[in-house]
Amino acid sequence: MKKKLLSIVIPAYNEEKTILPLLEKVKALEIPGIKKEIIVVDDASQDKTKEILRKQEGIILLEQKKNQGKGAAFKVGLKKTQGDIIIVQDADLEYDPQDIKKCLQPILQGETQVVYGSRELNKKNKRSKWIFFLGGKTITWFCNLLYGSHLTDEPTCYKCFQAELIKSLVIEGNGFEWEPEITAKILKKGLPIKEVPIQYFPRQEGKKINYQDGIKALWTLFKYRFKK
Repeated sequence: MKKKLLSIVIPAYNEEKTILPLLEKVKALEIPGIKKEIIVVDDASQDKTKEILRKQEGIILLEQKKNQGKGAAFKVGLKKTQGDIIIVQDADLEYDPQDIKKCLQPILQGETQVVYGSRELNKKNKRSKWIFFLGGKTITWFCNLLYGSHLTDEPTCYKCFQAELIKSLVIEGNGFEWEPEITAKILKKGLPIKEVPIQYFPRQEGKKINYQDGIKALWTLFKYRFKK
């Protein structure tokens, strides 16, 4: 039987301290019956991230000429993917690539077309700073209120899709708001989002998201709920 291909898209911006160990973990990931391609999109990093990536073998490196945001980087990577299944991987080591296996299983078993890795379903996880934790909770609650869903962790990094589905969506957002946008569009299609528990290792410094991104996420959820 032909092996399925998994495309791992890694948007990266100023991650010189973590990008190499992260890539080592992703390259070491072995999933029976699955081949993988690793697509890294450097979003015009100002540190040594780009130089580190240029020396790496076993990856497809795409370089943005100017910083445009995580959503823009993902869209560039998505166009390059050849996989049957596509997952997003952050470059900052907050998420363990071994959990990609958990995210794949429900799709491989035909249960769903979309899987989110939930930090909330793993009670052993440490919490990030209260403002990020509260922000994530608020976004998830608002999403469930608007769309009648039962998600526990909408802002999670690990979002895994059948390629045909994610490529059928027109993604407009270029920043972090691309994530609530696709959540909204998937839920409006009436498609269930399966959640699986994952590990989480919050970093205390260097997070690129802020309260303005949280407000934009809430607005995005509201906008697409009523947009035809």
